[in-house]
Amino acid sequence: MGPGSCPEKAYRAAAAAAMQQMMERWEATYEHFSKEDPKQCHYLSMEYLLGRGLRNAVGCLGMEGEFGEALKKMGWKLEELATEESDPGLGNGGLGRLAACYLDSMATLDLPGWGYAVRYKFGLFRQVLDAEGRQHERAEPWLEHGNPWEVKRANIRFPIRFGGSVKEGKWVPAQTVMAVAYDMPIPGYKTKNVITLRAWDAEPITADFDMFKFNECEHDAALADFKLAQTLTAVLYPGDIPREGKALRLRQQYMLSSASAQDIVARFEQRAARAGKPPNWDDLSNKVAIQMNDTHPTLAAPELQRILVDEKGLPWDQAFGIMSKCVAYTNHTLLPEALEQWPLDLMEELLPRHVEIIQRIDREFIVKVKAKYSSMPKQELYATLSHMTAMGNFYDEGAPAEPFSAQRAAEKPVVRMANLCIICGFAINGVAQMHSDLCKEMVFTDFAKLWPEKFHNKTNGVTPRRWLAFANPELGAVVTKWLGSDAWIKEAAKLTGLKDKASDPKLQEEWTAVKTARKRELLELLWTSLGDGVKGPAMGDASEWLFDIQIKRMHEYKRQLLNLFGCVHRYNKLKAMSPGDRAKQVRRVTIIGGKAFYSYWAAKECVALCNAIGRVVNNDPEVNGVMRVYFMPNYNVSAAEKLIPAAELSEHISTAGLEASGTSNMKFQMNGCLLIGTLDGANVEIRECVGEENFFLFGTTADKVPGLRAERAAGKFTPSPRFLEIKELFKKGPFGDWSALMSSLEGDSGFGRGDHFLLGYDFPGYIEAQERVEKMYQDKAAWARGSIMSTATSGQFSSDRSIKEYAEDTWKVKPCPVP
Repeated sequence: MGPGSCPEKAYRAAAAAAMQQMMERWEATYEHFSKEDPKQCHYLSMEYLLGRGLRNAVGCLGMEGEFGEALKKMGWKLEELATEESDPGLGNGGLGRLAACYLDSMATLDLPGWGYAVRYKFGLFRQVLDAEGRQHERAEPWLEHGNPWEVKRANIRFPIRFGGSVKEGKWVPAQTVMAVAYDMPIPGYKTKNVITLRAWDAEPITADFDMFKFNECEHDAALADFKLAQTLTAVLYPGDIPREGKALRLRQQYMLSSASAQDIVARFEQRAARAGKPPNWDDLSNKVAIQMNDTHPTLAAPELQRILVDEKGLPWDQAFGIMSKCVAYTNHTLLPEALEQWPLDLMEELLPRHVEIIQRIDREFIVKVKAKYSSMPKQELYATLSHMTAMGNFYDEGAPAEPFSAQRAAEKPVVRMANLCIICGFAINGVAQMHSDLCKEMVFTDFAKLWPEKFHNKTNGVTPRRWLAFANPELGAVVTKWLGSDAWIKEAAKLTGLKDKASDPKLQEEWTAVKTARKRELLELLWTSLGDGVKGPAMGDASEWLFDIQIKRMHEYKRQLLNLFGCVHRYNKLKAMSPGDRAKQVRRVTIIGGKAFYSYWAAKECVALCNAIGRVVNNDPEVNGVMRVYFMPNYNVSAAEKLIPAAELSEHISTAGLEASGTSNMKFQMNGCLLIGTLDGANVEIRECVGEENFFLFGTTADKVPGLRAERAAGKFTPSPRFLEIKELFKKGPFGDWSALMSSLEGDSGFGRGDHFLLGYDFPGYIEAQERVEKMYQDKAAWARGSIMSTATSGQFSSDRSIKEYAEDTWKVKPCPVP
């Protein structure tokens, strides 16, 4: 294809060539798995944030040189063609990116495994900003031109049932659609193994189409199943404020859980059939491990129980024993409001058989707890049970006869999904050591006392392939040169070899040159992404600016608002200086990026406030030579692959005790970025690795948060004058009127929990930490050394390490490399 051809067509041709190479390995991988019949892991996640596929495929296949040369002869560059690809709309944030990194590591470590997903047509949304800098949501039609990285498996389809009733223990559904498999190959790095991400689409049962109703012009009734199928896979995380939204989310979760469970069971039966024998169901847990990534796939547990009992005819106790040895659960949140609870009446309406199953599981759990704690005082026992049952607001806790033995008339009984996961699962893990400890000490305390052997930690990780070797190949080349080998790409622990070289002036010079090049590339991207009203004049040479970046989902606990308070503090400070003093300051560009959920008013206000600050600061000739503030719209993996390599300082400033782990902190660290942050999530472990001198710590600790909130609520805490001054400035200053947003920081007004996330308390420490940043940045050798040390100590946070721990400790799955 010649240089005059359409770039999109050239990309399609390049993708097809790479896909052909993967197809051969893909087929060989599962032929080998079929022959060896190893135990396999199955990763169920509501989202996967994959990123573009071409560069990753070519890199993992080890074809960079020959592929690049072939394209060059035809007048194309691999990097240019890769930009023709849309980011797959299968995910949103850290949860989905973690799942993608984990599949990459499973494949690279030759582990037999599968990912399971939903094939959303329009993703979460495409974030666009209006002239005032406010977020609006648009459809993200990533499948508009097809997906060259998927194969439809039309013969792999399973019924997904909803509604109806249960008669004699059998479910008689009111509505049924089919889940159809679309498979995407996940290549391992320089290995022959290619595993599968199986994404489920929904289709109506065409044979059930009611021609009579359609011809009688009852079109809505005739097309009801078609509409349901279209709706099920339209959007990730649809709005759930009205009941209809909750129903759609529950349907989506059940479709993922049911289709995946049916597929897992069907493949187990096929393996037995190939061996010429009936399936030995007691052997299922020796061949299958199911990891539920957060509570979204919780229904996989009762669904597997339903399949074993209702369809395979197993006795209840045998089925529960099998199911409970197959499923494991990863918790990702300490926020009480984020622990999913479904209204019981809604679940009864949509999944009546599953409600019966969950209630029986719960009754038997109650019996076990009562037997375990037979000597415990009754009221203490009942208080304990009230926190642990899967059914919440459901049992009569104060009956004179035997509490927790009958349903009570209560408001809004719910099904508590995390509790159900723990009751059914054989292993429960947090995603950073601090998070796992808090899970046991604060969230699931009674469960941890009952089953301490179930609870363990698996600190998150990120793949060094995509996030260093492919996203930042020039820095990767420097690493390889100074280590004498590229073995670090598969064995990230080898990055520690840079520690002894971190003070070498030649390495620092090469390192800084790469960072400067990445900063220049990011400025080019930023300039094409922003509206003219917020840009300000050209910034000049990027090498003279400190790039300070915070990119993550917009949420109050992640405290983008604290960052914005810091920006205005810096602006006020600069405005008060003489021109001579101002010229001596560190030049800093602050970039914030992230999507706010469409109904999350406070988060969307922070997006708009960032842009309002940017319009003032970036167009102020007194300060725009030393300070800029920008919001990067529509943050996704491809944007991250530009932002992270360019960052010199990254902000991970959540209220202590609320961030489960974080993974963007690991990506920044891996790319030689220093962090400013609180003792929260994986920050704790990162700080231990990089050294206190290379981590700008501030803020309270998790154990003090409840007391500080109580102190604030009692009116005993007064924020610093600087904080109060900025808060008032946000009400009537040059940035506009943000009084409604500021009310969340005042008393108990606003959202009912004034300054719940302790911005006022942590603000002075945050400003002091930023002053330490600027002092160190002026010492170029010290900063370069800290940057190198960040990369050198990042191997601990490779997803290969995480997945190896899951495989060895939880799943008991062994590598099965294709010979």
